Amino acid sequence: MEKVLIFGHKKPDTDSVCSAISLAYLKNKLGINAEARILGDMNKETKFVLDYFKVNKPAYLNDVKLQIKDVNYLKNYYNYEKDSIHKGYMTMTKHGISTTLVVDENKKFKGIVGMKDIAKDQISGKINVLDTSYDNILKVIEGEEVLRFDEEINGNIMSASYKSTRIIESVEMDTDTILIIGDRHSVIEYALSKKVKLIILTGNSIIKDEHLQIAKEQKINIIRTAFDTFKVNKVINLCNYIYNIIRNTSITCMNENEYVTDFIDHANRTKFSYYPVVGKNNICKGILRLSDLGEKERKKVILVDHNSYDQSVDGLDEADIIEIIDHHNIGTVGTKTPINFRNMPVGSSCSIVYMLYKENHIEIPKNIAGLLLSGILSDTLILKSPTTTEIDKSIAMELSNLIDVDYEKYGMEMYQAGTSLKGRSKEDITYTDFKIYPVDERKMGIGQIFTVNINEILDEKEEYIKILENIAENNNYVLCILVITDIIKNGSYILYTEKAKHNLENAFRIDHLTQGHYMQDVVSRKKQVLPNIIDVLTN
Repeated sequence: MEKVLIFGHKKPDTDSVCSAISLAYLKNKLGINAEARILGDMNKETKFVLDYFKVNKPAYLNDVKLQIKDVNYLKNYYNYEKDSIHKGYMTMTKHGISTTLVVDENKKFKGIVGMKDIAKDQISGKINVLDTSYDNILKVIEGEEVLRFDEEINGNIMSASYKSTRIIESVEMDTDTILIIGDRHSVIEYALSKKVKLIILTGNSIIKDEHLQIAKEQKINIIRTAFDTFKVNKVINLCNYIYNIIRNTSITCMNENEYVTDFIDHANRTKFSYYPVVGKNNICKGILRLSDLGEKERKKVILVDHNSYDQSVDGLDEADIIEIIDHHNIGTVGTKTPINFRNMPVGSSCSIVYMLYKENHIEIPKNIAGLLLSGILSDTLILKSPTTTEIDKSIAMELSNLIDVDYEKYGMEMYQAGTSLKGRSKEDITYTDFKIYPVDERKMGIGQIFTVNINEILDEKEEYIKILENIAENNNYVLCILVITDIIKNGSYILYTEKAKHNLENAFRIDHLTQGHYMQDVVSRKKQVLPNIIDVLTN
């Protein structure tokens, strides 16, 4: 079953991570193979939550760009080094491809063989030398095992095309001779006396009992075939191991994890018809043709706690978005087909996920209940944020009862664990929860930090302002601010770029705005900061 990846935004917070994990658990219970992922490093608060409820951290997801492994190329297409040339030819014929890949016994890629290589070998190769196995000969000439003493058959091919007396009198045979012959008993007897490597009896010829006994004593291999001598001579070289004609130079292999876009660029330069696909440790996966690019299996994804390309994983436009669960304003994400889009004006994405559990009648395990409660408490400032709804409060009460915790006490522990700035760089702190918002043809960046030690930032505000100025200049943001929310006082301080000052004064009706200005009861970026700024920038 194809896996569905569920993830939040690029700056993982407690709500986005916990809603992704909880939704993945629900989907799996509903029979969907889902896996939660994260797009960046988790903050201290989220780490505290996962440790508290003993839940494993989701794996990191770098991107959802189309990779070669997402293309329906010809998988498991190869021949082993000790397959016969004939088998390689049949592999190519079966699939209508003029090239086959060659691998060793561990499936590691060794090289390629094409129809031209086979033709060249048949015309100008060593046509009298055989390097193969007993089994290969049996298969190619559709033979019958008479006597087998050697698995490997190496020697010089000889066909009994002269008169018997001439062969016996003037043709040398030895232990490396591979004799192709019909029912010419005197020549067979001569060959046995020379202890040849192999006798191939053509036309279903019968060997005398006394000759068979000698062959057993001398440990001489014998194969019988219905093919006549002419046909055996024609195909005998195709019994050779395919590694004898392998090409392993000027070959471009593509790793299955490479991006399709990079492959197309490479193919446009190299102009080859086929490309071997390899995986880890050079293990051969199959062969890729340019025509295969029309059949791609896009990665299936579900977005939680965001619905904007700027906030999401790289390559999202190359994936199939099958569902979105969010509580923010409608962003920039578009889809090619109708999807389930659950967007509600509640304080947390975890509240919506909780409702999905109830709607689907799936019991919520205690550790998942703890994650859902944590996401709600985190995004609603322990149910004190203006984004908090009665729905959030009711759900939080039910979840706290389910896991038997005091939500206010636990919420403060969670915030205290997450707001410590010790050991973090100022740039890292600035980007803790930094989001990009489009406004017409422009963009703005708004970061927010929740803390109980406000002076750790305000005492060094000039350095944070410089960081904001650099961010705005490097990304051409019309406005860039950092909102520092004091959890205890239930208000926020604001730092901003110089170009943003006038717009902020208008947005919040402040005369002579100064850096670090405090706004009581302003704690929600989504409801109290963003709408005011957008209103000013669009009017």
